[in-house]
Amino acid sequence: MSVAEFREYYETKHRVIGEKYLSGYAVKYQRRFTKPTVDRDGVSREAEFDVFLEIWYPNEAAMLECSKRMRTPEAMAEIRGDEEQLFDTRYMRTYILEESESELSE
Repeated sequence: MSVAEFREYYETKHRVIGEKYLSGYAVKYQRRFTKPTVDRDGVSREAEFDVFLEIWYPNEAAMLECSKRMRTPEAMAEIRGDEEQLFDTRYMRTYILEESESELSE
């Protein structure tokens, strides 16, 4: 599928499934779509990933409760069934991020 078709499907179908299961647990559900630019060597390359998904929870307990909900047979069937329409699931990865931010002067 084209980049435009991917984004359209994600934002009109897959996003809605995510919202269904994240509601009441997550405080932010954000998609960051990749847009290749010229690298240091002057070459523009296709990104290895089409989208980076961020889910923000108010605390670890909410994340764990949401994970339980998303592992129910009904949720797994719906989510994974749709993922197979959209992603090459062999390359999907999940991480918990720890932030470290620099304070920059103006």
